[in-house]
Amino acid sequence: MTRLHGKVAVVTGASKGIGAGIAKALARDGAAVVVNYASGKEGADAVVAAINSAGGKAVAVKGDVSKAADAQGLIEAALSSFGGLDILVNNSGIFEFSPVEAVTEEHYRRQFDVNVLGVLLTTQAATKHLREGGSVINISSSITSLRSPGTAVYTATKAAVNAISDVLVKELAPRKIRVNVVSPGFVVTEGTVTAGIAGSEMETGIVSQTPLGRAGAPDDIAEVVAFLASDEARFVTGENIFASGGLR
Repeated sequence: MTRLHGKVAVVTGASKGIGAGIAKALARDGAAVVVNYASGKEGADAVVAAINSAGGKAVAVKGDVSKAADAQGLIEAALSSFGGLDILVNNSGIFEFSPVEAVTEEHYRRQFDVNVLGVLLTTQAATKHLREGGSVINISSSITSLRSPGTAVYTATKAAVNAISDVLVKELAPRKIRVNVVSPGFVVTEGTVTAGIAGSEMETGIVSQTPLGRAGAPDDIAEVVAFLASDEARFVTGENIFASGGLR
């Protein structure tokens, strides 16, 4: 029997990249998975097809996590499709780099809405239904530890995610719900390729500061999340695990 057999998971931002890797890893380990997407339906459908063809269970659900009704809809999809909820992975996030003199209200709000408000709204909706022994895993970043120029807003959003997680550890503990954070290093994904970061001088600079000397892949992060979601991590809560090749 696989270690997540009988569990139900919601993974936000799971149509590509790290989120897709997480969804597939959880399904491989036996969880039924709600694959959330905001706009990438084709990608989400491909993730669901891959899971189902491998003998797993998954559904794709569209939703903007920065909208309360959409966040609630993700949780309702888990309940209606699979009968419960045990795991929430708050992976949805965006990054837009800009020097401080070019920061706009739109730039600020767009990142905080998805990266921070999205975590709060989706967790709020989930906590009403997470079964005892459930797990909330928030995806942060180790890249922000570099305090690179142009990343002030993005760095602030991930600091907020870490702070929210620290509070939720104590707030949800009476219900035996664990809360942990995973902080990836530089990971090559569709997003970093499209943004022109993968293969750029930025990647080279980050990798040069990474003790293991390479960029990460989505599976490197997904395996850590799958462990934290399982009963093997039943006494692990309040941790921020740097899946970053040593970058911190």
